[in-house]
Amino acid sequence: MIEDIETIDEFLAHRTSDVEVAVRKAAAAEIMPRFRQLAAHEIDQKSGPHDLVTDADRKAEEYLTEALTALLPGSVVVGEEAVHADPATYDAIRGAAPVWIVDPVDGTRQFVHGDPGFCTLVALAVDGVVRASWTFAPARDEFATAIRGRGAVLDGVPLRSGSPEPGRDLDIATSHPDYTTDEQKRALLGLRVEGVAPRACGSAGLEYLAIARGELDGVAFSWEAAWDHAAGLLLVEEAGGAHLTLTGEPFRITGGNALPFTAARDEATARRVVALLAAGA
Repeated sequence: MIEDIETIDEFLAHRTSDVEVAVRKAAAAEIMPRFRQLAAHEIDQKSGPHDLVTDADRKAEEYLTEALTALLPGSVVVGEEAVHADPATYDAIRGAAPVWIVDPVDGTRQFVHGDPGFCTLVALAVDGVVRASWTFAPARDEFATAIRGRGAVLDGVPLRSGSPEPGRDLDIATSHPDYTTDEQKRALLGLRVEGVAPRACGSAGLEYLAIARGELDGVAFSWEAAWDHAAGLLLVEEAGGAHLTLTGEPFRITGGNALPFTAARDEATARRVVALLAAGA
């Protein structure tokens, strides 16, 4: 088992490219051969018609679970599909072992419908802190990596989120109404004001990437599942952005956050979005 943070630092200094290789191989072996080729029996519903899972999700997560734990002995995996099968698996995020947080296909609805707007998300966390993340959009052949304290890159080019252009409406991606409580719906209505242009989100991981590259001003999300947020939040942070919950605190992957929360291109925008959410709540 990994015993100290220096060992994790050594891993991140020398093995991040190995993680990228594992993610690319998982996509090549289990995801892309099924893209636009899914049969009806390879698609299932989980909580409802908007919450889908496919053989690609399951097989890619199995591939990554084996590959990632082999790269970092003593580590554990919290994957979306494993947690669906056994919710107690999620508790490992708050455990002592280094934890890989995996969403094998983020944007499964898009994947099922033949839309390239999906990605594979992997984050490595220690003691509840995300230390590194990998975001791969295989249908677009885009790969983003973030290492805490060392910045974020997209296909080797540094990412800079920048700040919204003064006087322009803020472009904000928000949670799908099907996944919000009545209280959260009221909070999100706070964004329907002059100077803000909210829209429904697609793949959370790709929305975070859009913030990191300065193409989207922010998000306002109402759910906590770490596999959707861990990788992207670090990507945003390392590109110069910020994230805040409804109480003005950074989002915690270990849970207990005041929702909705935001991630944005800069701290001023994050604070503006939180103020609007609070006013609507």
